[in-house]
Amino acid sequence: MIELDENLVSWVTDLRRWLHQHPEPSFEEHKTQDKVVEVLGELGIECRRAGGTGVIADIHGDETGRAIALRSDMDALRIQEAETELNREYRSQNDGVMHACGHDGHIAMLLGAARWLQEHWDSLEGSVRLIFQPAEEVPPGGAGMMIADGCLDGVDAIVAAHVFGNMPLSRIGFRPGPFMASTRTFKVVIKGKPGHHMCPQDNIDPIQIAARFIDTIQTDIRQRLKPNARYVLGFGEVHAGMQHNQTPAEAEVVGTFRAYDVHDSETIAEAIRANLDGLMQAFGASAVPSPSSLVPSYTLDAELAYPPLVNDPTFSRRAAEVLRQSFADVDDDMEPNLGGEDFACYLERVPGMFMFLGGGNPDRGITAMNHSDRFDMDEAVLPTGVKALLALATDFLSNPKPYLKS
Repeated sequence: MIELDENLVSWVTDLRRWLHQHPEPSFEEHKTQDKVVEVLGELGIECRRAGGTGVIADIHGDETGRAIALRSDMDALRIQEAETELNREYRSQNDGVMHACGHDGHIAMLLGAARWLQEHWDSLEGSVRLIFQPAEEVPPGGAGMMIADGCLDGVDAIVAAHVFGNMPLSRIGFRPGPFMASTRTFKVVIKGKPGHHMCPQDNIDPIQIAARFIDTIQTDIRQRLKPNARYVLGFGEVHAGMQHNQTPAEAEVVGTFRAYDVHDSETIAEAIRANLDGLMQAFGASAVPSPSSLVPSYTLDAELAYPPLVNDPTFSRRAAEVLRQSFADVDDDMEPNLGGEDFACYLERVPGMFMFLGGGNPDRGITAMNHSDRFDMDEAVLPTGVKALLALATDFLSNPKPYLKS
């Protein structure tokens, strides 16, 4: 079992707090990138900037030719952090931006693993690639940019960990096969016919059309999908109008939908289009004095964002054996998660695994879910994450066969 000394654990905790104080949103992680480069330089690890605001580094042991990658995301969210009893020493100093999803902890854990690996490089039976990836939170995400910059070149497998706010402290959770959903953001812009509220017969109200869409789309989707299909669709933004007594010219509805199956995802997109087509016909036919060929109309943007995240079954089974040797709370049959992650893009190219780490602690009042303005983590999860990454990396390099399909 890998042990971490108190100095390294304290160092990782301090890094996490600095990163939490200096969050940067997707594609803007410039100071975060500088900090990662600075720390790696202090550790004597050569690195290069990649993917815009990302970083790639390698730690070499024996020249076996084997290599495993460890990945951390880097971006924060555009959320104003609430002040709590816990975060007074390290609350975000950037107004409107917060590490509300734990990526500060992920960076610190990967840097902690890097420090340990650099100190023990001569015992490594291969190489470890460190991937610090920007822009996980905003599609199309930063994974594709990092891949284009060669982060997977020469890599045999890949692992990542993500802190989860509603999981018990230091529990490790994952499952073989489909684990996270394909996510798509949709944006509907409905154009109507503006006018004064005193003459509704002359107007076509895009707000009413948007309301009807919001009210009916879930039923339409369920009628098209198989009864056991798992999906979610939610609305995140609705915008329309600037004047209280005017029917506006257009209304905008933005949201996401998620499914484990790409075919189901496309079925949902088709249901949205069919629903809107029907609404255009219904509201257009009722237009007075005569239907217009121009209004109502709509545009729909529902491009595929992240593919489903599928953990390699062979890799996951071996990982479960290894992690159970060192950790008391390992759930290798965790319920699939309808969140999305562009780590899926790496797993489409090399075998590997994505796992969750429990960061919650009700006894300390740490219960908020990721993306909350009160999200935090019990920092005892940090050494758990470091050791989990190291356990899998070192075991894979010394004995890769059980992780890979024959």
